[in-house]
Amino acid sequence: MSTPRPSLTLSCTVLDAPDAAELAGFYRRLLGWETVQEEPGWVQIGPPGGGSGLGFQLEEAYVPPVWPAPAAAPGDQLMMLHLDFEVEDLEAGVAHAVAEGATPADFQPQHDVRVLFDPVGHPFCLVVSGKVPGPPPAISPEWVAEQTREIAEQDRLTVQDAVAPDPSAPAAPPRQAEPDTLT
Repeated sequence: MSTPRPSLTLSCTVLDAPDAAELAGFYRRLLGWETVQEEPGWVQIGPPGGGSGLGFQLEEAYVPPVWPAPAAAPGDQLMMLHLDFEVEDLEAGVAHAVAEGATPADFQPQHDVRVLFDPVGHPFCLVVSGKVPGPPPAISPEWVAEQTREIAEQDRLTVQDAVAPDPSAPAAPPRQAEPDTLT
């Protein structure tokens, strides 16, 4: 005989932090959410009108994760989860997040997603929803130039090489797998 499944509701996702109140303040400003509960070493915020929120708990031994994983050294803390936030305007979303204390990641795996780090190093993504009406997000020429430089520095296989390789070029050594994307 099986035990009936109890009713379970996700109340929040909890992030460890060296200062729970400080990190909660960042996400409160970023999202425009309200404090739901606060006590020493613990803060929970939620969206106006209710719903699942975010919790922040003090972890004195907190170590920021390394992302992407190939950049990690043996023993480094790897990312265990990340948060995705949908935005209508990617550049405006990034500008807002940076103004509140986020830092853009050096590696950006997709043109319609931006990976950022919160003030204590948790990665999170700003994602342009496929359901958002209107044209695709504008990508600045500066960003394209920066990504092109990064690709050249990392000697990644280019789209042109993949589509029409130079038959006179020597065979390239096998490449390591690219890091997984966050979304």
